[in-house]
Amino acid sequence: MTADDQFTISGFGDEIASDPDEQLAVMGRLGIRYLDLRRAWDKGVLDLTEADVRKLQDVLAKHGARISTIASPIGKTEIDQDGAFEVGRLETAIKLAKAFETPYIRLFSFYHTNVVHEHSRDEGMRRLSTFAKMAEQADVTLLLENEQLLWGDTPERCREIMDTVASPKLRVSFDTGNYAMIGVPAYDVAYPLVKPYLIHMQIKDVRTAHRDHTVAGNGDGQIPQILAALKRDGYRGFLALEPHLKIASQASGFSGENLFQQAAEALRGLLANLDAAADQGKTIAR
Repeated sequence: MTADDQFTISGFGDEIASDPDEQLAVMGRLGIRYLDLRRAWDKGVLDLTEADVRKLQDVLAKHGARISTIASPIGKTEIDQDGAFEVGRLETAIKLAKAFETPYIRLFSFYHTNVVHEHSRDEGMRRLSTFAKMAEQADVTLLLENEQLLWGDTPERCREIMDTVASPKLRVSFDTGNYAMIGVPAYDVAYPLVKPYLIHMQIKDVRTAHRDHTVAGNGDGQIPQILAALKRDGYRGFLALEPHLKIASQASGFSGENLFQQAAEALRGLLANLDAAADQGKTIAR
């Protein structure tokens, strides 16, 4: 089995351009047919109207592409704010997931700016448990992304969330760069802890000392080691390109066409190296 058979590359198209038609044209030239839907026409995914949804469905059909994930910002709000707001946003995300025929909705684990970290735990777990029950009823899967400044920033806390909520519809979206940003080795430390719950990967690399982004394999995200482990462990799922090579913020990121292409080529190079190493191993075994 080659890496291309095992892994499916998807991409955050808004890293390329605002217009989904342009996003998908570029991604199509790169052989990427799955879009992580975060923004379109300068609108956040949860702000898309019914007319926008129909228009985007037409654009997807034109390019022979599909939505891989509703990359929502749910959970990127303060834990001491009214939780009903996030329940409403999840209801919207579920409708979008159904409209675009994807089982996956990305979310986060809440900021705790005005609340001592440990004191925000129980409320965060309660909200995520509510979200998981909603997902179970709707038959969608929530993907919890690790990120700095949120409750689930470290692999230990992400694992605690998974173990506490204990829902088959809440799983891990593993962001390699976000771990590197806080100095956590993604392969050596994070991967073993969250591996039982990992069903989605976000490919982003960061040079920890400089806190800047680079293409996969050039930073401290331990992406080559992670990819080798995923191949060894039989992971079959998305590798979502979210390179952040020009602009990186807590809310979004941007690379532009040329830098996004460089990010895609770097990832494909790493995957090709996996195949070359596997072929070499078979030759030695003979």
